[in-house]
Amino acid sequence: MDIHNCVIIGSGPAGYTAAIYAARANLKPVLFTGKEPGGQLMITTDVENYPGYPDGIMGPQMMDEFKKQAERFGTDVRYELIEKVELDGDVKKMWTESGEEIKAHTVVISTGASAKWLGLDSETKLMNKGVSACAVCDGFFFKGLDVVVVGAGDTAAEEATYLAKLCPKVHMLVRRDEMRASKIMQDRVMKTENIEVHWNTETVEVLGTEEVDGVRVKNNKTGEESEIPAKAFFVAIGHKPNTQIFKNALDMDDTGYLITQADSSKTNIAGVFASGDAQDKVYRQAVTAAGTGCMAALDAERYLAEKEII
Repeated sequence: MDIHNCVIIGSGPAGYTAAIYAARANLKPVLFTGKEPGGQLMITTDVENYPGYPDGIMGPQMMDEFKKQAERFGTDVRYELIEKVELDGDVKKMWTESGEEIKAHTVVISTGASAKWLGLDSETKLMNKGVSACAVCDGFFFKGLDVVVVGAGDTAAEEATYLAKLCPKVHMLVRRDEMRASKIMQDRVMKTENIEVHWNTETVEVLGTEEVDGVRVKNNKTGEESEIPAKAFFVAIGHKPNTQIFKNALDMDDTGYLITQADSSKTNIAGVFASGDAQDKVYRQAVTAAGTGCMAALDAERYLAEKEII
């Protein structure tokens, strides 16, 4: 059985960038796309904040271009899911969903993270039509319009204060009578005049047909329902890193994000490198994911050189 120089688990900006760099270094990388080839950008419409696209680009088109560039330099892209890993030792072992065993000297993890949603039918129907999980990505499209943010943690507070710079009114929906956010973030929210916090409030339905027109909400204490006019609905209740298969193998924080060494993509196991949203819970942008994908490929190349494998 062949032992590959580099196997990349997961696609998206991090995985494809790692593949481009690894392929150009003649590592002959094999990339397993997973169940969602292209990652979160496949459910993103206009991408206007990635350098090099002055007129913007659709998320799926961008990922297709990333993939073609990786393949141009010789990346073996396989549309399969890695279900099991054994990462100890010099030779790393992985198994696909079809049961095939894969061996590699280095592994780059770029499995990303998935946004948490409320699970409403209306939320799904209006996805990318005003419903979003990223204010930094999509907030600009709603400049000058009223919007809603749902959530009570630091992420929701950050999204609300960011949107308050662009929008005349930001409605923040909090399920309880208090926030989970840190005190400093709560203070910022309360001091921002155009943020209105709706306490004890849950979302019943996102309103609209072709685009968001408002949100129907319910007061948890009184049971009373009301409607809030708005043109966007930002869900900020957190993300879940797609790292479950590494749970007993790699160091991760209490929410599942992989821990890497400072200024590096190195994990606690030599020869295994993490990139993108699987290890980044702070920035979560396509451009930062691509940057860490580059780092992971360079770290893998140096590891192979030090081991005199290449």
